[in-house]
Amino acid sequence: MNTVARASKILNTRIMENDLVTYYIGYDLNDDGEMVYRLNEFVSYLINIIPEFAFGFHQGTKTSNDEIVNKIYQAAKSIYKIKEFREVSDLYLTGQELEDDIEIDKKYLKRGEFGEIILHFILKNFHGTVPLISKVYFKDSYGHAVHGFDSVHINEIDRTLWLGESKLYTDGKKGLLALIEDLKEHFKRDYLNDEFTIISNRLKDTETNEKVDYWLSLLDTTTKLADQLNQIVIPLICTYSCDLFNQHSDESNDNFIQAYENEIKKLKKYFDDNYDHPLKSHLNIIVILFPVKSKVDLVKGLHKKLVIMQNLGE
Repeated sequence: MNTVARASKILNTRIMENDLVTYYIGYDLNDDGEMVYRLNEFVSYLINIIPEFAFGFHQGTKTSNDEIVNKIYQAAKSIYKIKEFREVSDLYLTGQELEDDIEIDKKYLKRGEFGEIILHFILKNFHGTVPLISKVYFKDSYGHAVHGFDSVHINEIDRTLWLGESKLYTDGKKGLLALIEDLKEHFKRDYLNDEFTIISNRLKDTETNEKVDYWLSLLDTTTKLADQLNQIVIPLICTYSCDLFNQHSDESNDNFIQAYENEIKKLKKYFDDNYDHPLKSHLNIIVILFPVKSKVDLVKGLHKKLVIMQNLGE
């Protein structure tokens, strides 16, 4: 079974429109005949893609059987070299957590909550993209965080560049507002030029070929902004805690489906009412809503697994 088919068994797609896509984790029977939320299965699947997330397309995707354990260890090690991931792990594994309204000087810590990995998982398995570069690899190599896009993917079929942003929040509305602020900050001529220079320099480290040359041409500062935006898709994912999964235990139940769709409609309207970017008509936005039972349990579970991975090579 290919990875896309396996991913669709763990994550459900409910709504798929041009500017709105939604996902959720469902339920399954346990040994006692009870319906339980499949958080552990989802966490395990995410952990399995850590190596490809950490090393990226430009580092190659083939790994021999005798390299698998070392690759997993090196990937986990790379992630925990990044300050925010390391500090967030210490917080969650000692019983603390990050609030949505975190202090300005600590906002960087939100990047250690795995929003980027969830975005990578969804784009690759459900939207047919591949990472052009790995931001984690770049951070690891250069010894500091790159405060740019959370994902830099490409769709090789229609030759679009997918520049994604992610938020992992307790409150979905606050997560959407934070995504809107990212749009305002990142989609400006000067900011895009700076980020495209970083990406281009990374691509030049790879073997030169026709594919790389195409993306280098698109990212060049001499290319018109209008032409660049026409080739860019902007997925905005908000993963957030949702009480629906405490109220229901069967995703096939009509009451759950109705409540879920009502929840999504309200959040999408909230986004549309607050989305006021001056380039709004030129930005190809896809809002991705991913309600989960508990954002805290999701982050804690991922850090627990990642610490185990890091210890494999020691």
